[in-house]
Amino acid sequence: MKRRTLLSQTGLALGTTAGLVACTKKTGVSTAQNSSLPKLRWRMVTSWPKSLETIFGEAENFCRRVGEMTGGNFTITAYAAGEIVPGLEVLDAVQNGTVECGHTASYYYIGKNAALGFACAMPFGLTAQQQNAWLYYGGGLEAIQKVYSDFNIINFPAGNTGAQMGGWFKQPINNLTDLKGLKMRIPGQGGQVMAELGVNVQVLPGSEIFIALDRGTIDAAEWVGPFDDEKLGLNKAAKYYYYPGWWEPGPTLDLLINKAMWAKLPKEYQAIIMTAAREANLNMLAQYDRLNAQSLQKLVSGGTQLQAYSPEILQAAQKASQALLESNASKDATFKAVYEPWQAFRQQIRAWNRINELSYANFVER
Repeated sequence: MKRRTLLSQTGLALGTTAGLVACTKKTGVSTAQNSSLPKLRWRMVTSWPKSLETIFGEAENFCRRVGEMTGGNFTITAYAAGEIVPGLEVLDAVQNGTVECGHTASYYYIGKNAALGFACAMPFGLTAQQQNAWLYYGGGLEAIQKVYSDFNIINFPAGNTGAQMGGWFKQPINNLTDLKGLKMRIPGQGGQVMAELGVNVQVLPGSEIFIALDRGTIDAAEWVGPFDDEKLGLNKAAKYYYYPGWWEPGPTLDLLINKAMWAKLPKEYQAIIMTAAREANLNMLAQYDRLNAQSLQKLVSGGTQLQAYSPEILQAAQKASQALLESNASKDATFKAVYEPWQAFRQQIRAWNRINELSYANFVER
């Protein structure tokens, strides 16, 4: 999809949505309710447990907004991980047409194609704001949709958690030696980097993390941030809480739609879906920034030991991350096609943010 096509679709989304939800003066009923558009019922599988009201809740909000903007003609029901398929099998369910759509993190599926990681987050990659700039205006979404197309899927950004924390550990991690042999739940390319540093990497869905950490099946785990981590009870299973989450500085969550089902939708419904996905992307990030700020204070007051990763660990992780990206690019043409423009964008936007944001943050935090 060309950039101008994407922008024109966005314009269609906003314009069509405004028209569909406009209420008449006489009846106060949305135009969509009086239209000849079809009544549809879809299912959305997710990678999230229901207890996580921000991630799963935003998937539900997306479904609600689609219903509202179509006057109830288009209903999508969100299902928690395990209700229809396991949390790490969302892509497969959408690809195979088991369900029409899903909500997940693309880096769960890098074993299928390493380039899918760019849709979510890369170690030492883009912040949430930078990620949105790349996806919407830097060619990122077009590039990622091309990758997903091989799986009979079209995707749209539909959430972002913001910069994440660096995980919970049962024992302090002071240097690289302390990482050797450690069993840690961490997915994606961040997990691959940790493996390079000697960690025994585990990939578990959110619903299984607490039990594994509490029973000692794993020694450490990362999830999202203070609000969701407390919801899962991770602070009860480990007391050392590390930062920063260098592997996920701004992870995007994806709405996945089976391409055959997408093609059957009226243009009006396609436009509404794109608009609702953008809302979800904005809303989730805003919620997390608010909730995490409150929850971190609560965790620390309750005995959580907040710790920064040592420069030794961060430097080694950054070096290993860059080596991993370069290695993947040298072996995989699809990865290279996404990586090279992404890398150029990252360099350019970091140079700008050093001037406009980092200088300000450094000053006010002195």
